[in-house]
Amino acid sequence: MPQASAERGKEAIERAGCAACHRIPGARWPKGAVGPSLEGFADQGLIAGRVPNRPDLLAAFIRNAPAVLPGTTMPAMPLSEEEARDVAAYLYGTR
Repeated sequence: MPQASAERGKEAIERAGCAACHRIPGARWPKGAVGPSLEGFADQGLIAGRVPNRPDLLAAFIRNAPAVLPGTTMPAMPLSEEEARDVAAYLYGTR
């Protein structure tokens, strides 16, 4: 993801509280279990089991999941487009 920063992505994840629902590599606490684990996310073929795992779609999903996948239980997140790209860069960089 051009100009995206995994470091800023981790900060955005912590600020937005993503680990309240998801288990996220590098997040010490909380260890959410409501949403799926995001460990090994880069190796998954689909986002939420239904959307192709592509950087542009992931950033859009992170920011406003209901707009990308109506009916999803993930809410829209209080993130800018840049922050969503940064979060995507972080998730793609974890293994």
